[in-house]
Amino acid sequence: MTPDSLREFCLSLPQATETFPFGEETSVFKTSGNGKIFALSALGSDSFDVTLKCDPEESIALRAEFPTIIPGYHLNKKHWITIRLDNSVEDDLVEQLISSSHALVRPRIPRARR
Repeated sequence: MTPDSLREFCLSLPQATETFPFGEETSVFKTSGNGKIFALSALGSDSFDVTLKCDPEESIALRAEFPTIIPGYHLNKKHWITIRLDNSVEDDLVEQLISSSHALVRPRIPRARR
């Protein structure tokens, strides 16, 4: 995965926006409906990684399987993971984890009453 493909995938998700609240070096991907963060990455950094929201039990399993998946950098270690994007984790899995992170924070559409 490249910085461009990461940005493109994140922005392809419904209501996704890219913001820079921590400075122009850190891309923060949020959902526009509620402003919640689902991914963070320093796309121009020498160490290319992405931080994502993750189910706590899945986080434990992923960290046990992949040495390049660690507790979320500077975030709640129970609910966030950081993935070093050095090709040790397949792009398909990274995309799945980004989609899952987005699903955890996206605005819910209320069901119509019947």
